[in-house]
Amino acid sequence: MSKPRPGTPQVHELIHDWNLLEAFVPTKRVELNDETLRDGLQSPSVTDPPIEDKLAILHLVAALGIEAANIGLPGAGPRVREDTERLAREIAEQRLPILPNCAARTVITDIEPIVEISQRTGIAIEAATFLGSSPIRRYAEGWELDQLLRLTEQAVSFAVEHGLPSMYVTEDTTRTDPETLRRLYSTAIRCGARRIVVCDTVGHATPDGVRALVRFVAGIVRESGEPVAIDWHGHNDRGLGLVNALAAIEAGADRVHGCALGIGERCGNTAMDQLLVNLALLGWRPAGDLSRLPEYCERVARACQVPIPHNYPVVGRDAFETGTGVHAAAVIKAFAKGDAWLANRVYSGVPADLVGREQRIVLGPMSGRSNVLWVLRRLGLPDDEATVARVFEAAKRARRNLSDDEVRLLAEPERAPLDAWQHYQVS
Repeated sequence: MSKPRPGTPQVHELIHDWNLLEAFVPTKRVELNDETLRDGLQSPSVTDPPIEDKLAILHLVAALGIEAANIGLPGAGPRVREDTERLAREIAEQRLPILPNCAARTVITDIEPIVEISQRTGIAIEAATFLGSSPIRRYAEGWELDQLLRLTEQAVSFAVEHGLPSMYVTEDTTRTDPETLRRLYSTAIRCGARRIVVCDTVGHATPDGVRALVRFVAGIVRESGEPVAIDWHGHNDRGLGLVNALAAIEAGADRVHGCALGIGERCGNTAMDQLLVNLALLGWRPAGDLSRLPEYCERVARACQVPIPHNYPVVGRDAFETGTGVHAAAVIKAFAKGDAWLANRVYSGVPADLVGREQRIVLGPMSGRSNVLWVLRRLGLPDDEATVARVFEAAKRARRNLSDDEVRLLAEPERAPLDAWQHYQVS
């Protein structure tokens, strides 16, 4: 049977894929911008990592083939400025294939540090100048639209005049009226912005709203006649971060933003790891080598002191693990056929080998005898009838899955009497 390479849509005689029935196919490469080291660090619960960890994360971003990364908001203070410059220097000296960008308010004092860092490190840094655009934000702040237009003109013009590529960002775009967006974006484009960012700052949008908004903004770009790219930057307050990013791509966005593990302010940003996997499975973007995706997530989790939930998609501990007999049996039979491709897909919507992981069979109260045999053989333990019966009984009496160490004790009578599982708090 034919076996498609990892990262292509799952066209296969054993998988009837309804996802492909009315599938969207991008006409251009979908690019990504990693916001982990800037917007991700605005999460109330994360720890801002030391520079050594930031450098390691930056290298993992490059290893995953992510095209761009936001490396800081240097106007925020001396420490952030130092870290931002060190990251920029690493990109320059190590020739990392990453286009760096930095956030800045639409004020000159925020853009000046980016200019200085760019000049000292010798690389172009995209200036992501942002300001709030929605009526509710303007009302709360006491801002007038004419004031925002002046700030836009000053900030974008200053960045361009000092040799920085200009990325113009409207906050809360998804709750901003069309006329305001038209005036702000048109002003930014006229002043030299060559990338504009559509933001769902408070996670308000639905996929329908995303598609309508991105298409509207694309119309503004066409009217300008300038070569301007459109980015999508989404948050996850309604749990729609990932699907909204996909909707933005369908509507014509050139680049989408995300953070490792979806960290970020409040409920976080679009999860970059989930975005990478879904784009690969959809065939919207070459998969490349995603084997370091777990390392990327684990490094961010340790550095930012954010635990990865056990059931987190793809990189969570439970993502490719089962102790349920009927499910495990299918995986075990696939392995018995000597077919790793089959084993990685028969009971999994994401192939474990796509991200360098493996299917894992464990023992618990829902396990069958085939689970017991599989685990004993995986651990190199005796698999005679008496051992199988003893381990099977303990698994059935447990209230959770057994660890490998508990199975080892149960499989060795001289070390593990019948009640050993109770001693190890299996119940």
